[in-house]
Amino acid sequence: MPSRLSFQLYSARNFPPLKDTLALLAATGYREVEGYGGVYDNPPALRRLLDKHGLAMPSGHFGLDLLENERATVLDIARTLGIRQIYAPWLDAKDRPRSAAGYRRFGKRLARIGQWVRSEGLGFGWHNHDFEFAKLPGGEIPLDLIFDAAPMIDWECDVAWVARAGVNPIPWIRKHGSRITAAHVKDIAPKGQGLDEDGWCDVGSGTVKWPAILAALAGPRCMPLVMEHDNPKDLARFARRSFSYVSKI
Repeated sequence: MPSRLSFQLYSARNFPPLKDTLALLAATGYREVEGYGGVYDNPPALRRLLDKHGLAMPSGHFGLDLLENERATVLDIARTLGIRQIYAPWLDAKDRPRSAAGYRRFGKRLARIGQWVRSEGLGFGWHNHDFEFAKLPGGEIPLDLIFDAAPMIDWECDVAWVARAGVNPIPWIRKHGSRITAAHVKDIAPKGQGLDEDGWCDVGSGTVKWPAILAALAGPRCMPLVMEHDNPKDLARFARRSFSYVSKI
């Protein structure tokens, strides 16, 4: 069994209240969760709930605006909840660069964020989707440009989004494995299935080749494997089946 299985709380956003989600996760066997903006409204209360259920939150997602403009808020949330690794999770489509130079500038933007985050004793990285793998007119791949411009930032590899881009995740994991400090573990439903769940499915029931990918991720830096489903119909089913599947690999 992998030593650290976590759960991205974004997966449970449509299944309030949060206290019931945390109870479910603890009963299933999870010992870690990953935070996101929707759960940070009352960090002390959330910390009490985490402690009650024996859960830790070593990683969390924080939006770019917050990271650039509200440093004190980010640090208060992180220190209250015990977050040690911060990831920027998203760039709106309207804000995405259209050129290699633009992605280099974006990488430098992330590098500046990483510099101040690391100065506070925390880790900082980027969480990918699929757009970072779409070739630019000159043939460049945005993720390479980002990482070239930000040599010190980490990577939270969202494996299924890499696969949704039509790319084999394993060469990318090997290429940038020294940056990977966490991985999102979610699955893609077979063609024509899971349409009411946006084409995602429980980990192990889809098309992602998890045994080989988890073997590739088993490096010295990839720590938590974070279960995620962007739109599950049944939260308990997803949490339990995914935990059971990954635990047995």
